[in-house]
Amino acid sequence: MPGGPVALGGGIGANAPRNKFAGILMAAFAAFGGILFGYDTGTISGLQQMPDWLRTFGHPVPVSASFPDGYGISSSQRSLVVSILSAGTFFGALSAAPFGDILGRKWGLVASCCVFSIGVALQTAATSLSLFIVGRVLAGVGVGLVSALVPMYQSECSPKWIRGAVVSLYQWAITIGILLSNIFNNATKNRPNHSSYRIPIAIQFIWAAILAGGMIFLPESPRWLIKKHRDSDAAVSLSRLTSLHPDHPEVISELEEIRINLKHEEELGESSYLDCFRLSDNRICFRTLTGIFLQAWQQLTGINFIFYFGTTFFTNAGIHSPYLISIATSTVNVGMTIPGIWGVERFGRRRLLLVGAVGMTVCEYIIAIIGSTTSKTNQSAQSAEVALVCFYIAFFASTWGPIAWVITGEIFPLNIRAKAMSLSTASNWLWNFAIAYATPYMVDSGPGNANLGTKVFYIWGTTCCCCIIFAYFCIPETKGLSLEQIDLLYRNTLPVNSVTYRKQLVAEGIELGAQPVSGKDDDVVSNEKV
Repeated sequence: MPGGPVALGGGIGANAPRNKFAGILMAAFAAFGGILFGYDTGTISGLQQMPDWLRTFGHPVPVSASFPDGYGISSSQRSLVVSILSAGTFFGALSAAPFGDILGRKWGLVASCCVFSIGVALQTAATSLSLFIVGRVLAGVGVGLVSALVPMYQSECSPKWIRGAVVSLYQWAITIGILLSNIFNNATKNRPNHSSYRIPIAIQFIWAAILAGGMIFLPESPRWLIKKHRDSDAAVSLSRLTSLHPDHPEVISELEEIRINLKHEEELGESSYLDCFRLSDNRICFRTLTGIFLQAWQQLTGINFIFYFGTTFFTNAGIHSPYLISIATSTVNVGMTIPGIWGVERFGRRRLLLVGAVGMTVCEYIIAIIGSTTSKTNQSAQSAEVALVCFYIAFFASTWGPIAWVITGEIFPLNIRAKAMSLSTASNWLWNFAIAYATPYMVDSGPGNANLGTKVFYIWGTTCCCCIIFAYFCIPETKGLSLEQIDLLYRNTLPVNSVTYRKQLVAEGIELGAQPVSGKDDDVVSNEKV
């Protein structure tokens, strides 16, 4: 994010008064893109159980608790309908690099909303499963673009002292989208015609219009403008973000820091995807792999099992009012993301990831044990499972949900940031696709299915154990550091020792290319290597 040679050079507007919230609000608005992701995630969960949707896209089946109206879809069809959006988002996320580097962060987001809207239009008009699936693919491409460009825009436009909280707002917007989708699903589920599913789908036009319309009036990332040698435009953009005049010393200093950092990175040559895996003194390969695996482990916590298949899962588990239970779990998700937004700057990234992984592991194993040792008619066991699912969501929402996006938005140097971000986000969507595709076969009953049911939480509990190990050895503490200080951290220490080294960077105000601080000798940084 910020860049520079000056000690204590901070992030965007770091030296400006902290009560200037214009830039914070501008960067935070981009988080509205999370609505697109979250709303679709929650919508498809409820659509699969709507009587008219099943009559339109399904086929006659024996009446059962899962399909009380005598219409249903097979596990393979459910797998395809849910997961195909993630296939689109995978390719959309990979396309975010050229979108972000060629069109810019701002106009890349506007174009992404247009792609998303085309997909929504096809889904709304569909009366055949094939057209519905094509619409979900195109909507997925749009969501994938947005999911990579929003954290990128926020990281480059937010003050470093609140960057983590601003980027966390993207995850909060995702949770709000999920909650809204469940509310609309519950309101229209019993309509006797196509409006039951078309209304919740078509509402997505509103979210896309708000995001695209708002982004038109927001400034472009000053870092992207500097990279394109549009220095005067960068000064205007930065002045809007800091509420300072373009000629203000703080703006001039910040722009010079960005130029120096970019020059340092450009000396290494034009970046490509292969450069993201280059072995270097600032551990670019390790950082890229950290982002890729962090997003993978976030999905492997199993959280989207609840939000993609929650309504169906609760129905099959014998729980009454599955739509209302989905609203309750979504409300927990929204509410508990707020402590995460606050805690990411209060307690740091690394500590919260460790605490969250431990909490999720405990909850998931207990859910699995209860589900595998009690019957579906045991009301006490069902209540306990719902409560534990809520605790599990609370741990995720306050830790791994927002923080994964914060970290992937700040650990990459500018010259590869767009490409590394797209790889990380593509990893998120690839695993999202894999889990969405495999889950019906894992939990459903019938020939060819594993019929795990609640026992699937043994798998999610084990993956959360792996999250603990990954966070301990691979995630450094970057709270309050500029993006250039993060680069120094990777050069000079390991994640397990990052807490101590981060304190040194903050205390001494060392930036990339800075002169020695307080009369220390020129080897101060190298001598402090761990």
